[in-house]
Formats: sequence, structure tokens, C-alpha cells
Amino acid sequence: MNGSVRTWGLPGPFEHRLVTPEAAAEVALPRGDSWLAHGNSRSYGDVALNTGHTLVRTRWLDRYVSFDAETGILECESGVLLSTIVEDFGARGWSLPVVPGTSYVTVGGAIANDVHGKNHHACGSFGDHVESLRLLRTDGAVVECSPRENADWFAATIGGLGLTGLVTHARLRLRRVSSGWIEVYATRFRGLDAFFELNAQAEARHEYTVSWIDCLSGAKGLRGVLLAGDHASRGPQPADPLFPPRPRRISFPVTPPVSLVNPLSLRLFNAAYYLKAPKAATFLQQGWDYFWPLDKISHWNRMYGRRGLLQYQFVVPPAAARDAISEVLGLLRAEGTGSFLAVLKTFGDRPAPGLLSFSRPGLTLALDFPNVPRVRGLFARLDTCIQQAGGALYPAKDALGSSALFHAAYPRWAEFQAYRDPGVSSTFLRRMEDTQ
Repeated sequence: MNGSVRTWGLPGPFEHRLVTPEAAAEVALPRGDSWLAHGNSRSYGDVALNTGHTLVRTRWLDRYVSFDAETGILECESGVLLSTIVEDFGARGWSLPVVPGTSYVTVGGAIANDVHGKNHHACGSFGDHVESLRLLRTDGAVVECSPRENADWFAATIGGLGLTGLVTHARLRLRRVSSGWIEVYATRFRGLDAFFELNAQAEARHEYTVSWIDCLSGAKGLRGVLLAGDHASRGPQPADPLFPPRPRRISFPVTPPVSLVNPLSLRLFNAAYYLKAPKAATFLQQGWDYFWPLDKISHWNRMYGRRGLLQYQFVVPPAAARDAISEVLGLLRAEGTGSFLAVLKTFGDRPAPGLLSFSRPGLTLALDFPNVPRVRGLFARLDTCIQQAGGALYPAKDALGSSALFHAAYPRWAEFQAYRDPGVSSTFLRRMEDTQ
């Protein structure tokens, strides 16, 4: 059937032919038209779009197949949400080793984008904890792959942007956790030097580290809040459940005609957020709140208005990190714009599991902007800065990035071509190929 699809950032609607399989065993991939697997519409840009062509909607491939309580190996279909896994297995003392900034991502989407979390220095990316996966190709071939069997196919599919075929099943390695609470250490900081010093100390002592920064404060006067954490063995009160249920969600009620995120609201929010944060304190927080604070607000993206939002997330190598982040903050300050929630963190020195994995050693910053015309010029200047620094953009969040930057940042793209399914395409792929 024909229908429209939206992404989390771009408003659309984007017209597609939609195919919705009801069971993994009954998936029949389209012939005669390019297709792309599509999960829960949480990508910000066009990586999960195939405008004018076919989307195979995998969200309803949501069954568990088996779970080994001795090893923690969970086999499931690719449409299962990470939030469902956390909720169903948390009470049994198990959790996912790596989770992204929203829990409403499918397993297939997490694999296709090789998502990362706040603990890359300790646990790597999502693909590091995939035991194996089953890949269905357009020609009907089924490829069982893992780091030990068909390892080349495995490396191409992890972070492969859905271009190697349809992942129908995956076996994930869960981890034991003592509770669903996080012991959080929070501290305010001023200046880039303070960030690098505090972050290095936090990574040496804690599993999870992430920082919020005020982009409008510039590089010299940069202010921010570092949040480091570890799984706690209890809740704040003796009666608190070890694995608290998912908090009740509220909904952002309407989509305003214009963005509510503007220089004035940003300055007010940034000042309030910084001043509210403790100078240095330790406290217990539910994992739901620590990992996914925005998941409590349904449709929070509506605050950006009818045009939607654009996210810009990049990583730059360690040697270039200080200069690159200073230049980026200078560009934002000169433009008079910033991000509602600017997230700054580092990736550890770990080899990437996928040919096209985004995570690599260095510093990464994620920024949100209203989708307005002047942001496009800013993004072009940011692209130049990131490319000169030897950095990369995150495809899962990219809507405007240049082809030149993508091909420079992902040098194994030529090697990846041997594993692409000829029947698969995407709007992102065509953008990268058409502008070379």
C-alpha cells in the first residue's frame, strides 16, 4: 500500500510504498523496486527513508525467540524495541550493555546504525554485544553471520545503514545488573580545560560519562555539567523497587506554527539548567531518567514547530578535539544560535565492529537546531571544520551532510560495496551518491 512516513526530525510527509510483514518467517522482500527496512521512525535525518520507493516496516517483527538465563543470550526479531527489552528483563536482573539516547529504537535500527551510549570507553558500541544475526537478501538468500561465522558479512551489516539486506533476527548478549538505579556524580565546570580534566577522571572511575554544555557560552567561557554514573545496588529508600517501572509519560500536546526553541528560550533554559545543577554532588537516579530523560515526553520534537528539527552530531579524533570543538563553539556563538540539549562526550580507544561504524576514538558533540534556512549555511561551515579535523558525521542523525565529508570519514565505503544488496536503497544513499 502507499503511505507517508515521517522521521523524528524532518517533518515530511515522505511518500513510500509500505510493506508490513507480520512474521519473520513470512517476509517476502519486494522485487522490481528498491526497498529499505524501517523500524520505529527515530532517525533524525533520511537514513531510514526511501522516498518514492518501498519501505519494509519491521516494527511488528517483535517476538522473543529464546533467552538463556545462564549466559544472558537473548534471541529476538529485529522489530523488538530496546525499551521493551529493558522493561521485560530488568526485573530479572538483566539489561542491555549499551543503549542510545532514546529507548524507543528497534533492535534492527540499533544494529543498522551501530548505536552508542554513555559508556563507549567501557563497553564499546551496540554491535560489540551482538552475538549473531540473520540477514535476508533480496534474492532470498539467508546469511547467518557473527564475529566467527561469515565475519565479513557481520562487519558490513553492523553499522551498515540497512544496505546489506533485512536483519530478521539477532542474538544479543545481555549483562547482569544489580538494580535499575544509577549512582550519579554531577558537577558543574567552566572551560574546555576543566571538561577534559573532569571527563578523564570520570572515565577512569565510572562506567557512564556524559556532559551537557551551554553552546552560547563560547569556548573560553564554556559552562557545562558533567554526569558520571554506575549501576547502584539499591534505591534511595529501602522500600524502593530494585527495578522501578518505566515512568508515566506526558505528551507535548501540539505542534506550534514556529519553533519554541530560539535564542531567548535557549539562554533562559541554559542559565536555569546550569544553575540548577549541583557544584558537586552524588545521588541516586532511576536508570530511565539517567539514560533517557526525554523519553518521558511523548512527541517532544513538536517543540521545534512544523518545520521540525535538524540534528548535527560529529566526532573528531583526539589530537584535533580541542581545536575543533573550540572552532565549532565559535561558529555557534558567531551565529547566535545553540542547542537545547548539547551533549558532549568521548569515545574510547576501541576498534569499531562495523565497516561503517560511527564510533571511533575521539570527542563527539550532538546538537539540535530548528529546521530554518539559515541553519543550512551554518551546517556547511561546520562540515568544513569537521572535515579539516579528520572527523565524521553520524548518519543516523544527518539530513544535510556533504558527500565529500561522508566519503572522507568512511574510507571503507569502497570495501563495503561488495556486501550491498542490489535491491536496497535509501534517500541517504542517493544523497551521498548523487552529490559526489
